[in-house]
Amino acid sequence: MLKRDFEKILLEAVDEGLSSLGESSKEAIYFHLDKNFNVKKHEIPDKIETFTGAVENIFGLGANFLEIAIMIQLHAKVSQRAKWHVSRDLTFTEYVTVAKQSLLHENKPKKANGMMAQCGEIMAKT
Repeated sequence: MLKRDFEKILLEAVDEGLSSLGESSKEAIYFHLDKNFNVKKHEIPDKIETFTGAVENIFGLGANFLEIAIMIQLHAKVSQRAKWHVSRDLTFTEYVTVAKQSLLHENKPKKANGMMAQCGEIMAKT
């Protein structure tokens, strides 16, 4: 799997997670991310830490619920393409990193199993 394939999956998961707030709210968040945090929608995969900080700035403690909604969507999408496990102790940014590593290494023969062992036991954060 290519990096751009993962980026597409992540953007879909973010979009679906934000959609849980409603279409107009989702569009307002994307606008706010762009204007106040300099994160355009298509840049989210490359600026995941900035995106996370922006969401936490906008929503405060409520950001956890939005991050979980995005992680649920991401987990479903990654699980269709790769076997992976997620620890409950991962932050949103760490979760995205593990998902990316799982997908990018899934197509590499024999190395994927070693990578999966390094990731440890994982369960979806709900």
